[in-house]
Amino acid sequence: MDDTRNNAGRCLCAARTIHDFNGFPDALYAEQYPAQGHPDLAREVVSLLASHRAEEDDTWGLDHGAWAVLKYLYPEADVPAFQVSIDMGQGLAHQLEIGQALSDLRDRGVLILGSGNIVHNLRRLSFDGKPEAFALEFDDLVTGRLIERDFDTMANREKLGSLLSEAHPSVDHYLPALTIAGASDQRNDLLFMTDSIDLGSISMRSFIFHQK
Repeated sequence: MDDTRNNAGRCLCAARTIHDFNGFPDALYAEQYPAQGHPDLAREVVSLLASHRAEEDDTWGLDHGAWAVLKYLYPEADVPAFQVSIDMGQGLAHQLEIGQALSDLRDRGVLILGSGNIVHNLRRLSFDGKPEAFALEFDDLVTGRLIERDFDTMANREKLGSLLSEAHPSVDHYLPALTIAGASDQRNDLLFMTDSIDLGSISMRSFIFHQK
């Protein structure tokens, strides 16, 4: 899982529930997700990401990008979890490298979960339910590149062009998809679980790379 502070791959071992949002219903601020951390595995991840300046940090926990997803996957909070931050000062390809560096963990039963959106533009929200043209186009583009395993295009700003900026005024919601792509290999089948576009400019497309 990922948080997006500019602290270059810090690996987080604590699991306090963080409500890092404003203006939402009170019920969301009451949510708690008391998953245990996994300090030993977190330190191993730090070691695997040493070339990417990873550091230990036990002060963060699980922000809403993590617990809002995990609460549905593991409602009893009985699976250890910790986050790996995104270095927003690096390019898109950096996240492919992070996934590649962590890929061997999957063979040991470690779930690498990326939480974000294929399209995330809050400035273009539409409450009539009609998807924006740019949202459909970028969602289709990324879907095709995932199917073709063309991850280099997914991480190439020039090839994505202005469409990337339309889909993501800030790329923090896009980068986790690159991490997951980087952690996959040819042994994996690709499964899409949902393909809806909500509020015109939020793609909820979800995908899994799983063992054949």
